[in-house]
Amino acid sequence: MQEIIKTTLIGLFFGTFGTTIGGIIGVVTKKHSKKFLSFVLAFASGLMMAIICFDLIPEALGISNLISTIIGILLGIAMMIFCDKLVEKKFTIEETTETKSNTLLKTGIIVSIGLAIHNFPEGLAIGSGFGASIKLGLSLAIAICLHDIPEGISMAIPMKNGGMKKSKVIFLVVMSGITTGIGAFVGAIIGGISEEVIAICLSFAAGAMLYIISRRINSRSK
Repeated sequence: MQEIIKTTLIGLFFGTFGTTIGGIIGVVTKKHSKKFLSFVLAFASGLMMAIICFDLIPEALGISNLISTIIGILLGIAMMIFCDKLVEKKFTIEETTETKSNTLLKTGIIVSIGLAIHNFPEGLAIGSGFGASIKLGLSLAIAICLHDIPEGISMAIPMKNGGMKKSKVIFLVVMSGITTGIGAFVGAIIGGISEEVIAICLSFAAGAMLYIISRRINSRSK
C-alpha cells in the first residue's frame, strides 16, 4: 500500500506541476505569439511520441506479446474517442450568440475539461510504469511533466483573455492536473495484479496518447 501511495503522489506532483507552470506562463505573458504556441505544442507532441515509441510500446512488448499490446492501444484510442465525443456533446460553443469574451471563456473551460480527461491515461502510464520498473516510471513522470507545460498554457490563455481572474485560472489549471494522480493510483493498483495487466495498461496509455497527439496536430493544421 505504501508503494501505491508513493506512486500516486509522484503522479499527482508531476501532473499538477507541469500544468501549473504552463498556467502561470499563460496568465503572466502579455503577448502570445501563435508561432510560439504552435512550437511548444509541437514540442510536446514530439516528446509524447518519443515516449510512445521508445518507452511505452517497447516495454509492453517486452513484458507481454504483440496481441495484448495491440488490444491495449486500440482500447486507449477507443476510450479517448468516446471521451472527446462526450465533451463535444455536453459543451458546445455557439459563436453566433455569444460575445467574443464569453466564447474564449467557454473555449478555455472546454479545453480544461478535455485535458483533465486526457491526463488520466498519462497518470495510468506513470502508475503502470512504476510497476514495470522505477526507471521507466520516473522517466515517464518527468516527460509527462514537460508535456503538460504547453497544455497548461493552452488552457490559461483563452480563460484569461475571456476575462476570468488569474487566481481562478490557475486554480482550474491545477485541478485539471489532479486526474494524473488519479490515473497513477489506478495504474499502481491494477498494475500490481500481473505483468500482463501492466503491459495492457502501458499500451492503453500509448493508444490514448497517440490519439491525443494526432487530434492536436489535426486541430493545429486547420
